[in-house]
Amino acid sequence: MGRIICAGLGPGDPDLISVRADRAIRSARHVAFFRKAGRPGQARRIVAGMLPEGAQEYPMEYPVTTELPFDSPAYIRILAAFYDDWAMRLEQLVTTGADVVVLCEGDPLFYGSFMHLFTRLKDRVPVEVIPGIPGMVGCWNASGTPMTWGDDVLTVLMGTLPEAELIRHMQGADALAIMKTGRNLPRVRQALAAVGRLDQAWLVERGTMPGQRIARLAEVDAADCPYFAIVLVHGQGRRPVTGAPE
Repeated sequence: MGRIICAGLGPGDPDLISVRADRAIRSARHVAFFRKAGRPGQARRIVAGMLPEGAQEYPMEYPVTTELPFDSPAYIRILAAFYDDWAMRLEQLVTTGADVVVLCEGDPLFYGSFMHLFTRLKDRVPVEVIPGIPGMVGCWNASGTPMTWGDDVLTVLMGTLPEAELIRHMQGADALAIMKTGRNLPRVRQALAAVGRLDQAWLVERGTMPGQRIARLAEVDAADCPYFAIVLVHGQGRRPVTGAPE
């Protein structure tokens, strides 16, 4: 019996891959990774030049991405069948004695696609998960500004939420990281404006990756947002004051 080894790749810069993940990738004989049909895949791009010669690659191509609403019954049914199929394929490889390295951007257990394979496979074959730096951590470091101070509460939101839900969560948060922006950016902007925080928000595109861009959200065209982008609102909480008397 082999193993499934999921290697968290971090936010995108290959230099931010952990030593443990690097070791697994460079010794891999079987490598699986998610990608959109017709694209090389972000995870595969990150490990370019790292895979050993002769490694067998298994691109797991999503059957649907944005063509259907993500909460529609058809979308859920198609994606469930996709994950079921790939779980079966990987299980068959593992039962032949092969170790299969699955590449995952960010951290595998933080909003990652691998979670859907993990829940299907963890009780059927040995599964090892190598943690990675979450993408939002790379983005707020790229911004050059501390994300949280003192007792700040960090709230992580999905841009796919209805505007009313975004507003509700934003109202009680000190610091915000908003993921899955892309086509949802106009709704995110409206929600931030509604709670009076649009002027504090930053858009970080392709954080730590080639083509990185950091800009004030209020100054960015709502239609100008790629998939790999996160909106940040930095906390302003408790901190020692410079020059304060003892």
